[in-house]
Amino acid sequence: MSINSKELAKLACKALSEKKAEDIQVIDISGISVMADYFVIANGSNQNQIQAMCDAVEETLYKEGIPPKQIEGNRNSSWILMDYGDIIVHVFSKEDRLFYDLERIWGDGKFIDVSQLETEA
Repeated sequence: MSINSKELAKLACKALSEKKAEDIQVIDISGISVMADYFVIANGSNQNQIQAMCDAVEETLYKEGIPPKQIEGNRNSSWILMDYGDIIVHVFSKEDRLFYDLERIWGDGKFIDVSQLETEA
């Protein structure tokens, strides 16, 4: 069974939410970029939580047969980028998220209501 990009974003959001990620945002960039369909952006309150969030996303998507194409950052990073082709997951420290402000940079994208995304069948 093939999984679409919206379902991938939904799974990533669920994994992040289970690790108490803060301020999860989903931006549909399919109309403005060829790099991916969705950005999933979240932040954690400390290094251990950031790593747990990344581990949860990786494990959840791997169970669906979706390994990451590339992961940028490591256990000491304050911004970890997880490239799954159709979606890109950005996990930040609170400070780096404010500094890089991807929501402003990609503001031409369509912001998706995460709570609505999670309740869709």
